[in-house]
Amino acid sequence: MDLILILGSGAAGKMTVGQELMKITDFRLFHNHMMIEPVLEVFGSFQGALISRLRDDIFDEFLKTEYRGLIFTYMMAFDMPSEWEFIGNLSAKFEATGGTVYYVELVADQQERLKRNRSDNRLAHKASKRDLDLSDSRLRYEDTHYRLVSNDGEVPFENYIKIDNTTLTPEECAHKIKAYFHLPDKCINELARRVRLAEVPESEISDLYEMQVRSFMPLYEKYHDAGSPAIEPVDRVRRRFAVENRKYYFIMLDGARVGAINIGHNDPEEKKTAFISPLFVLPEYQNRGIGYTAIQKAFEKLPAVTCWKLETILQEPANCHLYEKCGFVRVGEEKPVNDRMTLVDYERIIK
Repeated sequence: MDLILILGSGAAGKMTVGQELMKITDFRLFHNHMMIEPVLEVFGSFQGALISRLRDDIFDEFLKTEYRGLIFTYMMAFDMPSEWEFIGNLSAKFEATGGTVYYVELVADQQERLKRNRSDNRLAHKASKRDLDLSDSRLRYEDTHYRLVSNDGEVPFENYIKIDNTTLTPEECAHKIKAYFHLPDKCINELARRVRLAEVPESEISDLYEMQVRSFMPLYEKYHDAGSPAIEPVDRVRRRFAVENRKYYFIMLDGARVGAINIGHNDPEEKKTAFISPLFVLPEYQNRGIGYTAIQKAFEKLPAVTCWKLETILQEPANCHLYEKCGFVRVGEEKPVNDRMTLVDYERIIK
C-alpha cells in the first residue's frame, strides 16, 4: 500500500491539499488533527502518547484494507531527531507491504498562512483553532521555536517534492503533486467499495416511489412523455415489485439511499436473459459514477445471465454513453414517443 506524506508548517495547506488530492486519486485522507481534536475534546489538553497510539492503530488497521493508499498530513520539526525517526518508522510500515511512499513538503510565507489559519474549512475541521488570536499566536510561536521548513538538500527521500504554495490554490497544488508522482486517476474501485445494492422491502415501496418520481421528473418536464416513471401511479410500482422473477434494490452510497434499480427475468423459465428497468439515481447524486457502479453490482447479482436488456432515451447522450460504457450496444429500431423523444433498445451479450 502507498503513502503520500504531506509535511509543512502550521496552516501551510496540508489538510486542504490532501482533501483535493483525495478527490482526484484513490487515496484516502488522514490528517493529523483527526486524532488530535477528539483527544483535546475529551481530556481538555494535548496527550501526545495517547494521540500517537491512536494514530498507530489507524495506520495498522488501514493497512489491512484494499485501498490504494493513504494521505497523511504532519507538521514536522526538521531539527528534531525524533521526528525523523517517526517518519522513518511510518514509511517502513507502508514499504513493508510493497508500497511506495511519496513525500510532499508544502511551504508558504507566514502572512499567507495567518490568513489561511482563519479559513472556514480549517476552522470546520479543527476546533482547537477557533480561538483565532490564540491560534495565530501559537502559529508564530511554532515558527520561532521549531524548524518547520527543510534545508536545501536535507531531505534524502527519492520520491520527494517541495512546493511553495503561497500563491497556488489547493486544487492547483493537488494536481501538481499528482502529475509529479504520476499518480493514476481515480478509478471505479473506490466507488465500488462505497456503493452496494440493498433489496427493497415491501414496507418501503412508498419511499421507493417518492425517489423514483424525484429522479425522473426532470426528464418528464423536458419530454412530457405519457409513459414516464415520474407520473406512473404507485400501484404500478407495487405490481412491478410483486413480479416473482424481478427485484428492486436500493442503491446505497455510504449507507444512504441514493437511487434504485429493478432487475430480473420477465419469463420465469428464461434465466439467461435479464432486464434493467427502471434504473435511477437521485438528481443530487447524478454524474458521480454511481449508475455505472450500480449496473456492475447488478451483473454480480445474476451471474448466470448472458443477455442483459434495457431501454433508454435517444436524446439523452449521457445515458447512452453510460450504457455503452457498461458494454451495451444499440439494437432494433428507434421508437418515437413524441416529437421530442425517441426510445432505443440496448443489449449486452456475455459470451
